[in-house]
Amino acid sequence: QVQLVESGGGLVQTGGSLRLSCAASGFTFRNYAMGWFRRAPGQEREFVGTISSSGVIKYYGDSVKGRFTISRDDEKNTVYLQMNSLKSEDTAVYYCAAAPRGTYVRNLYRETTYDYWGQGTQVTIST
Repeated sequence: QVQLVESGGGLVQTGGSLRLSCAASGFTFRNYAMGWFRRAPGQEREFVGTISSSGVIKYYGDSVKGRFTISRDDEKNTVYLQMNSLKSEDTAVYYCAAAPRGTYVRNLYRETTYDYWGQGTQVTIST
């Protein structure tokens, strides 16, 4: 069955760094664009970043540009989110998701574009 399993979440101080991983199985990973979303307490799920199936095209939400980096390793069926200069507003549950190759870039910011979702991993920023 299709699975997306996030890991790497935890507690980190303001200004620190954290690297999230999402291991995929049950579908042809290399044929899917991958995205990261997050949901903070009391907030709706927010777009964080996306990477095309080729790995060439990347986009980020305004709140994380310059601080977060998305990458993928097709040999390991894994997508990563490197988070630097973390701040309190980054506290959230982080989710990875998969969208079929060929999806229009303009649609990769939208939750409804993605076919598969992980269960999420908690990231908490402390002071």
